[in-house]
Amino acid sequence: MILGVLTLIMLGLFLTSASLGEIIVHPLNVLQVFFGGGEEYDRLIVQTLRLPRIIIALFVGTALAVSGAILQGMIRNPLASPDLVGLTGGAGVGVVAFLAIFSNEDHALTVSIKWMPLSAFAGAILIGLLVYFLAYKNGLSPMRLILIGIGISAFTQAIITMLMILGPIFRASQANVWLTGSVYGSNWDEVKIIVPVVAALLLLSHLLARRMNAQELGDETAVGIGVHLERDRRLFLIIATALTGIAVSFAGGVGFVGLMAPHIARRLVGSNYGSLIPISAVIGAILVMGADLIGRTLFLPLEVPAGVFTASIGAPYFIYLLVTSNKSS
Repeated sequence: MILGVLTLIMLGLFLTSASLGEIIVHPLNVLQVFFGGGEEYDRLIVQTLRLPRIIIALFVGTALAVSGAILQGMIRNPLASPDLVGLTGGAGVGVVAFLAIFSNEDHALTVSIKWMPLSAFAGAILIGLLVYFLAYKNGLSPMRLILIGIGISAFTQAIITMLMILGPIFRASQANVWLTGSVYGSNWDEVKIIVPVVAALLLLSHLLARRMNAQELGDETAVGIGVHLERDRRLFLIIATALTGIAVSFAGGVGFVGLMAPHIARRLVGSNYGSLIPISAVIGAILVMGADLIGRTLFLPLEVPAGVFTASIGAPYFIYLLVTSNKSS
């Protein structure tokens, strides 16, 4: 029932996002466009300008939320998220390095901008591997993983700042907007990449739900029921890193979604990953689509990156979680 209600909210938000903007298209006309009809002008606005960014926002939110849910279960800490363990920072380093290295004296890129998502994905993967190898000592300790992740995250922020200072000022401002998190400029080519990748990783995560449930039982209990802890943790870390990398590569550093969505989902349906993963995915999609809708409609003609709104909600929520967890302990 909860999944059904949340899905209806997500679909309503999808329709609203396609309808609202600098030019308002009536919802009935939007539905006609969805079913292959409508006027040519409406099709241009909805299909070409709005649908790609809405779909990207949906799948970015899904990817970040499921990545956060996996990390929270693996580390057994509700405060874990892709931002906290350095995965988002690694992707940010990849993008800023790309903009700094491949810019000439005229502030023009010497390679196609289409290579930037691959650079972000590579950065997330490299940082994920670095965190894993530094945290591995006679096994992968969840607490050691999160502590090293926090240190690596701070290190990536220092690298990003240095690259922005040393690189061209024009590219620094461009990188800053991207790091904040935005789906502006999304196109159908990007949709064709992110949809199958996130869908496949989401399906794989759901199939591994029982193994994720075992992680929360504690190491001794999990081993006692026949779980291969180290192998599963490596697999979960790879999936979480891949989800974060693909999301950040197309939308930048949309912060706190990986923290908020699974935590809200856990309060709604409990800790069973068979329910937690799909609920987290839908909540993540709602958060990013809603943030993007607010950013491009509330301050017209200006457009505010979606990451500004997720951070403005997520930062106080993170403080609230810290306070409540301290009280409970």
